[in-house]
Amino acid sequence: MKHLYTIAVLSLLLTACGGKEKSLDELLNEGNLTQIRERRTAIEAEQIAISEKLKRIDEKVAELDDTKKLPLVTTVVAQKEKFIHYLELQGSVQTKENIVIIPEVSGILTKIYVKEGQNVKKGQILAKIDDGGLEQQVSQMKIQLALAQTTYERQKRLWDQKIGSEIQFLQAKSNFEAQEQSVNQLETQLAKTNIVAPFNGVIDDIITDEGSVVMPGQSQLIRIVNLRNMYIETEVPESYITDVVEGKKVKVEFPVLGTDLDTQVRQASNFINPANRSFKIEVPVTNESGNIKPNLTAKLKINDYTKEDAVLIPLSIISENANGEQYIYIVKEKNSEGEAVAERVIIKTGKTQGDVIEVTKGINDGAEIIKEGARSVRDGQTVKVIKY
Repeated sequence: MKHLYTIAVLSLLLTACGGKEKSLDELLNEGNLTQIRERRTAIEAEQIAISEKLKRIDEKVAELDDTKKLPLVTTVVAQKEKFIHYLELQGSVQTKENIVIIPEVSGILTKIYVKEGQNVKKGQILAKIDDGGLEQQVSQMKIQLALAQTTYERQKRLWDQKIGSEIQFLQAKSNFEAQEQSVNQLETQLAKTNIVAPFNGVIDDIITDEGSVVMPGQSQLIRIVNLRNMYIETEVPESYITDVVEGKKVKVEFPVLGTDLDTQVRQASNFINPANRSFKIEVPVTNESGNIKPNLTAKLKINDYTKEDAVLIPLSIISENANGEQYIYIVKEKNSEGEAVAERVIIKTGKTQGDVIEVTKGINDGAEIIKEGARSVRDGQTVKVIKY
């Protein structure tokens, strides 16, 4: 470096002794290689000297300008607001009126009166099983019953008039009652050959065809479903036993259908399952469109906690120290230039919902909390608050 300075100085002295310094254009036009090289060396020396001066100036500016060293942060003001927390669960749609009808008597399935998809009423005859002559037996028994009734009524009138023997009256009465009981039993047996709807619903599946031989307790005839009386069943962790109770509001979403509805808890079980420490709840659902089917997956959001004046902050700004304490940073002593002091504050938190969490202790309403840059500052550090 000193060598370059020496050459540059000598070049300038030689130029001064020889008179006025030639311009660069004149020097280049003359084509004197030695002089051109000397001029290049002098210009290089000047350039290096200027670069060193600029470097020193930049270092001093950086030293004096403290604002460029301050960490840039953004803040959010803590404000009290209504906090509605939801317990999110998954369940499946159920119905207590979803059964497969099985015959009570054996025989041939002679007639099916309904078809799949048909709405039926409670007590409506759905199918008929061959009675094997049972209807004729009932007719004969009714004739015998009529005779026994007539005999009994006659004997009773005579006995009331103190005519005839008591034994004749008792025999007529016994015979009538026995015949009446036999007819009732046969009629009950005959009624079982008619397959009737146990409730209002829809014929979902006809399982057995006409002409098939059916057996009691084995053959499946018809599936009937009531899609109006539906409910969702799910299990709730035992820690929510005091929060999720009968009457709690519930938001139900059906992802497959793209629909949702508002309802409430209809029943909460009193039994804790020891295997998974949970209890069951039932949530009724309306099904006006008929699109909700048994075993359909549903998402439930149960309002288990509500606070009118909660302080909520972003979950992402919370850190934890070696003692397991949660903390955040707030700004204090903020001036007009946006410069402030970061202060670490230990907090207590409650429930979370999405990306926010409730602060139950440690922050007052109106506190200015560091948001962006919260993890890059330290306690007592001067920061610059910027606005987006």
